[in-house]
Amino acid sequence: MMATHRQTIAYTRAMPTPLIPSTPSRLLAEQALSRAAGAPLINGNAVDLLIDAAAHYEAWLAAIRGARQRVLLENYIIRDDEVGRAFRDALVERARAGVFVAVVADWLGCLGQSRRGFWAPLRAAGGEVRVFNPLQLGQPLGWVSRDHRKLLVVDGTLGFLSGVCISAKWLGDPARGVPPWRDTGVALRGPAVAELEAAFAQSWGETGAALRMFPAVPEPATPAGNVALRLIATQPSTAGMYRLDQLIAAMARKTLWLTDAYFVGLTPYVQALVAAARDGVDVRLLVPGSSDIPVVAGLSRSGYRPLLKAGIRVFEWNGSMLHAKTAVADGQWARVGSSNLNIASWLGNRELDVAVEDAGFATQLAAQYEQDLGNATEIVLAPRRHRHGNGERVRRSEARPSRLRHVGGSSGRAAAGALRIANSVGAALANRRVLDDSGSGSLTVGTLALAVLAVVGFVWPAWIGRPFGAFAAWFALNLGIRNWRARKRRQRELRDARDE
Repeated sequence: MMATHRQTIAYTRAMPTPLIPSTPSRLLAEQALSRAAGAPLINGNAVDLLIDAAAHYEAWLAAIRGARQRVLLENYIIRDDEVGRAFRDALVERARAGVFVAVVADWLGCLGQSRRGFWAPLRAAGGEVRVFNPLQLGQPLGWVSRDHRKLLVVDGTLGFLSGVCISAKWLGDPARGVPPWRDTGVALRGPAVAELEAAFAQSWGETGAALRMFPAVPEPATPAGNVALRLIATQPSTAGMYRLDQLIAAMARKTLWLTDAYFVGLTPYVQALVAAARDGVDVRLLVPGSSDIPVVAGLSRSGYRPLLKAGIRVFEWNGSMLHAKTAVADGQWARVGSSNLNIASWLGNRELDVAVEDAGFATQLAAQYEQDLGNATEIVLAPRRHRHGNGERVRRSEARPSRLRHVGGSSGRAAAGALRIANSVGAALANRRVLDDSGSGSLTVGTLALAVLAVVGFVWPAWIGRPFGAFAAWFALNLGIRNWRARKRRQRELRDARDE
């Protein structure tokens, strides 16, 4: 069994690093990063690197229990289990003590994980809970966009962001020999915490009335630290994180090491990674070997070949689940947060990441990456052979961990997978690429699915017609409701105009 990572790595500098001269090229790069991410560079912060759920839960609960003014919590999954109840009870205790407690939970993420009654004790204690984007009439595809952020802010002075959800499955199952999930997050102090609070207020406002105003946090006598970073709070269709990921792939000169839980790269991003590798950059990708969503792992593997042919090194984690989303480039730049490298995170969800421009923090994250490779298997082009992270070659059958079944995971992966299959089929029909290079797995799935649909359509046409009819009726109902609401709004506007 792999070693359990349960640690908090604090990082602040005793002495500030001399500023790099503001050359025209550096100023241009900083401007490009700010515009791509839609986030300015914030100086004067302290950063703690949190490794795995046990360290997260310990730090989060300690912060909540020490709150004196307010607790703002936003998470994709909050499950009704021993971990979820520990958080709820801590929030209830603070609410009863007069602390303002506000929680945003995603509707789809919590579907089947916790029910409305789970939050009744907190509401009774005076806390406020809102559910993000529940299924509603008039928006037939509105449920696709999710709040995938993992955020906690306490008293406006201490903030956390991560890939970790609030669920006992992140801790593994020691009784069954299942190790904890591998995940990464950060704790922040300094001016960036105000940006975290603003990100929460943004999500809170999307679910109802605006967040109340809080007293300004007093200016500290000395800076919390010397770390410069950007807080990137993306919304659907803004693509700030996608633009930044593309730009970093283009700017990396020596190394670009990526960890991702649900990698289904868009063609432009894959091309950016391939171009960097062919230009001599050491590009590495660490992904799960056993995923809680097996179909996404299969789609990820279908795209390995073009990466490997370009010289990109691909590794699969040997533990129960790798859920971290990180990047580190050139020992100078690092990213940690909730965004995966796929279309759902880049364009569909509300995500939250921190991009740290600091050599000390980047060095720490790079060291953690190398440690993780010690528990990973490298995928190589040689048939049926792999290499461990330490370089030892082994046969595939020896390297692959046994498949573990999990439930749940991040939102939108099925939609991303369906899009990947459609792209692969379309590419084959248009004769745009060699199938042996990529997409063969997706084409197999697509071929089988279409063949099954064809057989069902001929033999049992009602099995196709009835679902299609229900689908059409659902859209007709929702579009009719939207049209009715629009007409009512126009009539109200005309009436108001006449009254004026």
